[in-house]
Amino acid sequence: MRRTVLGAMAAAPFAAGTARAGLAPSRPLIVNTLGELSDPNFWGEETGELASDRVIRDAIASGTSAINLTLGYVSGEEDPFEVSVRDIARWDEVIRRHPASLMKVYCPDDIETAHRLGKIGIIFGFQNAAMMGSDASRVDVFDDLGVRIIQLTYNVRNQLGGGSLAPEDTPLTPFGREVVERLNARRIMVDLSHSGRQTCLDAARAASAPICISHTGCRALVDYPRNKTDEELRLVADKGGFVGIYFMPFLAHERQITSADVIAHIEHAVDVCGEDHVGIGTDGSTTAIDDMKRWAAAFAEDIRRRRAAGISAAGERPDSFLFAIDMRGPEQFRILADKLAARGHSQRRIEKILGLNFLDYSRRIWSDPA
Repeated sequence: MRRTVLGAMAAAPFAAGTARAGLAPSRPLIVNTLGELSDPNFWGEETGELASDRVIRDAIASGTSAINLTLGYVSGEEDPFEVSVRDIARWDEVIRRHPASLMKVYCPDDIETAHRLGKIGIIFGFQNAAMMGSDASRVDVFDDLGVRIIQLTYNVRNQLGGGSLAPEDTPLTPFGREVVERLNARRIMVDLSHSGRQTCLDAARAASAPICISHTGCRALVDYPRNKTDEELRLVADKGGFVGIYFMPFLAHERQITSADVIAHIEHAVDVCGEDHVGIGTDGSTTAIDDMKRWAAAFAEDIRRRRAAGISAAGERPDSFLFAIDMRGPEQFRILADKLAARGHSQRRIEKILGLNFLDYSRRIWSDPA
């Protein structure tokens, strides 16, 4: 099979075990700005194991250098603060058990170190700031625990603002503004994924530092609430922020997405934001599914539960899976790179999209001021 120039360059370095000698690797630096270290073959099951050996091997084989890993409270009846603190402790223990493969990310240099050593840099991130309760000083607690990205809302409304499913276009609340100010002061990334339009615009304007949308699509292409309008995307980019495009069903209307949909949304985001502000936040795993029929049944049941809980977004369907059907498993980033190259994108632009843009964004947020 004919391969692109980038594909030929990247194929060997994407293999597991690359760069274990501690030398600077030739493979591209890849940051998944919202992803998972989970095994989809156990969808909906409580295995008692976080980040199995297979999952870690697959993530390394995919070429992933760092991943924004969701932990802590997202939704449900449990106490958000307690859940979040407990989950941080669990993932700290996972990282301690796998020192040769995983490392916790606190700063931009850690992403580069993980890349150089062939490890997976784990960025602790929240997808809901409900654990702040009514006390913005809790930002300091989570900063001290190593949380580097905090998303203000999930799909529904919370005390900070509106999610994408809120029935009205809820603005950022006064408490939300207080939390944004505190996040900026502690140099934690403010994530506006899942937010409603007005909350997103308000937060981007209120922030004194660039904000991000770690995983989204473009609403100009597919009009689902989970996708962002050009107004939101442009404002984030104009203020020096970052936008990650996901591999989620919201990239197409009522059908299974393919790599062509992912690329269409990446290209639109580049047109709106510029090539220095766009990356990838797949919202998925790099482990392949062994039994698709079994997985599809478990996925359909999860959609039913999410709908019953009122947190299922428009576009979530049992027949629209959480990945591009022709771009999944450990090969997904190599496939994306090859397809972008075939579309005429330069090697430099592709490297930016795969991870360099997020690395640059992290320097604007996490680095100590001069």
